[in-house]
Amino acid sequence: MDLQIFSRAQNKETFWYQKGDEIIPAAMGLVPSDLTSLGQRNSGFYEHRRSSVVLNLPGLEVFPGDLLVSDGAADYLCHPLLLLNSESKKPRWPFSKRGVGKDKHKYISDLENCLSSVKITSFRGYEFYSLKDKTWDEVMETHHKLPTDQLDLRKQQEAMWELFTSECTYFLDHLLVLKMIFMNTLKYLQTHEYLLDVDLWRLFANLEELTQTSLGFVNSLFGIIKDYVDTSETSSSLDFISVLTKYFRGSLCQSHQTYCLNYSAAIFYLESLRQRDDFGIYLKWCEQNEQCRRLHLPELLVAPLQRLTRYPLLLKNIWKRSMDSAEKIMIYSIKEKVEKSIRDLEGKVKWLDNFQKFRYLQEIIVWPPLWDRDKRFFVPECLKHIFKEHMAENILSPTNRHLLYEGKLTLAESTRFLDAYLFLFNDFLLVTKTKRNKKKLGGSDPGLMCPSLTPELQAVIKEGGSCTVLDQPIPLDRLVVKSIEPLHVSVFGLRNAFLIQHENRYRQCIAAFLLQAQTENIKKTWMAQITTAISCFTKNQETKKIPLFTLPTESSEI
Repeated sequence: MDLQIFSRAQNKETFWYQKGDEIIPAAMGLVPSDLTSLGQRNSGFYEHRRSSVVLNLPGLEVFPGDLLVSDGAADYLCHPLLLLNSESKKPRWPFSKRGVGKDKHKYISDLENCLSSVKITSFRGYEFYSLKDKTWDEVMETHHKLPTDQLDLRKQQEAMWELFTSECTYFLDHLLVLKMIFMNTLKYLQTHEYLLDVDLWRLFANLEELTQTSLGFVNSLFGIIKDYVDTSETSSSLDFISVLTKYFRGSLCQSHQTYCLNYSAAIFYLESLRQRDDFGIYLKWCEQNEQCRRLHLPELLVAPLQRLTRYPLLLKNIWKRSMDSAEKIMIYSIKEKVEKSIRDLEGKVKWLDNFQKFRYLQEIIVWPPLWDRDKRFFVPECLKHIFKEHMAENILSPTNRHLLYEGKLTLAESTRFLDAYLFLFNDFLLVTKTKRNKKKLGGSDPGLMCPSLTPELQAVIKEGGSCTVLDQPIPLDRLVVKSIEPLHVSVFGLRNAFLIQHENRYRQCIAAFLLQAQTENIKKTWMAQITTAISCFTKNQETKKIPLFTLPTESSEI
């Protein structure tokens, strides 16, 4: 006879067994002989509730209350009407939770022991390490080289020395600390199966590439300075133009751009990781290293951004002190190249933030179907497939429109107040109501959120909520905003109120939203933003209507 566990019986005191083609409930306290013959025989009465007979069959464990049926009877009992209601079952005791505190303590202890075995090599092995805190005059005196009599040339050399020493400091005290202490330590922990879910790229981006590029730049500058100091000629000059051209027109700016594009997401990801005990232990251990010089990880992560913006200033300082006209033109063009790279980066950062924000808005904004938006419209179930709503991905496309303003307001209805959230785009206004998940089933991973989202939207996402669209998008050329005097609405408990009307092409009002702001200033800001957006949209529409080539006006007499 083939036996199989079907499900646990709702009544813990009832034991089912299969005999022939029948499924028979065993009498209370009696052990069916057909079953006991297959396993260990247990005579006597079943104990009530949580103690009962457990049958040990080869390759099969049978627990108290399990329903034992044959293969043929299983198909019969799998009918939905005969299935037991699983929601009414009492949950098992959380045996798996026993010893959780001990396991966590052991995990933390093992993590600390693993960190204690990490070895950080000293940074003093680099040949230029001892030069980063010295002045140009000190270097000349050390190598017994007389400074040049030409004041302008000497100032240019000092400007080049400033570029070199600042790059040394940037490489040794920031990039190398990030790589050797933070990133390599995290890699070491992950090889020992700690912090495996931490994404190295999201936190450090292309730090490896950035470190190698900066090291090559420092070594190239150091080689030029070393050759100049070691030569016996006093009239020789630093041949630095080739090095500047190679790196600033090459990978130096590009690698910084790649890193900077990931920076805001990295900081946001770091804040989400800080809430974890194991990551906090790793972070504290790294930041206590003496080579960090009391700098914390956020202060180190921002260093490449600060360095990129400082390059034009250092190049400008060299350009001002150069005497040769061809050299000045070359340095100026390099400076312009770096400044253009920074401007491009600002545009890319804005575009990327806008793209990521629209992607998250597409996920959080819910577009209800027609029959849910307005109960006046009756659509039979058999006809609902005809109404294919326009895809929200196309409506909220970052290539088509821009988000100008957004914020939380209160929407007044006939019998209640709703939490509303408004999105003002460059061509329409979207009125939504926020819906929070009271059960808080976990929501979205905060590390996956867009940093440019407002705190209100972040709170909604964390609680697993959404923004449901009310009515439909209001085109700006069909939108009217009016201020409401306190005298008219004070009886309803409204303050700082204003009215939004949606008009059709015949100037008939088809929807109205009575909104309340937290303060009078917020109300004025909203009205000003909407008015400005309407004005800009109207001007753009009028510009599009003007033909490129206007024909002469035809005479009325013809």
